[in-house]
Amino acid sequence: MKGPISSTYLKGDRAGWRRCFWPLMLSGLIGEPAMGAMMEIRASFRPDPSNPVQNKFTNETPVRGHCELQPVFCKERDLFSLLMPIGFQSVGPIERGHTDQRKGAMFRVPGDWQRLSVTHSQTQEVAEVELRIVSIGGRYTLPDTAENLVGEGPPTSVQGWHTRLWGDWTWAPPAPCQPTGGMYTAPSTRTFFWLTSGTSVCAARANYPIATLTYDRMQIGYELRTPKPLNMSSGQYNGQWTYSVGRGRDFDMGDIMQPDDSTLTFNFNLNVEHVLKVDLPPGGNQVILEPQGGWQGWLDRGSKPTALLRDQTFLISASSRFTMKLECEWELVNGCAIIDRQTGIGGVVNVSVSLPHGLVNSSGQPVSHLPLSRTESAPFQPGFYVDRKPGTLHFEMSERSTSQVVEASAGRPFKGNITVVWDSQV
Repeated sequence: MKGPISSTYLKGDRAGWRRCFWPLMLSGLIGEPAMGAMMEIRASFRPDPSNPVQNKFTNETPVRGHCELQPVFCKERDLFSLLMPIGFQSVGPIERGHTDQRKGAMFRVPGDWQRLSVTHSQTQEVAEVELRIVSIGGRYTLPDTAENLVGEGPPTSVQGWHTRLWGDWTWAPPAPCQPTGGMYTAPSTRTFFWLTSGTSVCAARANYPIATLTYDRMQIGYELRTPKPLNMSSGQYNGQWTYSVGRGRDFDMGDIMQPDDSTLTFNFNLNVEHVLKVDLPPGGNQVILEPQGGWQGWLDRGSKPTALLRDQTFLISASSRFTMKLECEWELVNGCAIIDRQTGIGGVVNVSVSLPHGLVNSSGQPVSHLPLSRTESAPFQPGFYVDRKPGTLHFEMSERSTSQVVEASAGRPFKGNITVVWDSQV
């Protein structure tokens, strides 16, 4: 007997194999912005082969202010700072020893977690982002030097005169706010940046009268919770959240300090770039079906095989949902077939798949010898980014089909093109 009794070819596109690599890049535009101050927050997810289990968004918003100057401090706290495009101007004097905290330098920020929706620009899928403000800072400017406002007396340093005026805003801010360090003082100005506590008020009492006061270079620190990117489709997700600013509002600086804008809108842009890629080893698109242990038993002893089979490994990289199905050159009632092209006699080849650790079926279970068909499978889902991990395609003819082709063999190969399709669902 010459040559194999049976052979199967995996066939796909012109390259001979359908390699599914679809990092979908969808884009969209945020709608017409509302009036008021605007701030942008951008985050992205791209699978990282060097750290496949770290499947989180990366905040790509450029930091400004305190975290730009003190990156280690902020990194330890998952804190990000931004300059706030709103200034504040006093509408009246701050009296010496005032007892009403709203009549002086008062700060209250929206420190509770706020949940908002971001929407895919094309599919309209919705995911949730959470934001909270955890810091407030800026620069105040006095109507005169701190030395002139407090008069003669110790201490005689610039920082000391500011401290005499209404406390040490660098290392001992009004409770419950906490210091962050890294501030500077000048004769009539001082910078500050404090960690706040929820929506609690931090208020400084003036020990001397202050006729006018301004805040500029205001900045906030925020924390961000992003959705699970492996459950999201590739593309752009956009959303907005607007805080009110002013007396009795989300950002409340008391009765004396009034903002030059009444709203602060955060524009969110989340970009998801998924990977689905399948590679075969060289020659892996040709599958030769043989009995267990080869043909020698039949050739030597006439022992007919009960099954013809072959396993073919592949390497898969996946960070998103995908399905699998078969496309057949030759179809029989029960699936794809290989045939003797001269006689038309053939048999069905059963195809199943085993996927590597990290890829599960729609029920969250590992995938082992799962039968494939011409109907699209239920989606497979990565639990983490799988990068070039081996899976297996199992090809097998049943005892009945094996007997049929063996009996009909005339020394010619049985052939059929079977295309295995990996289809990204995002």
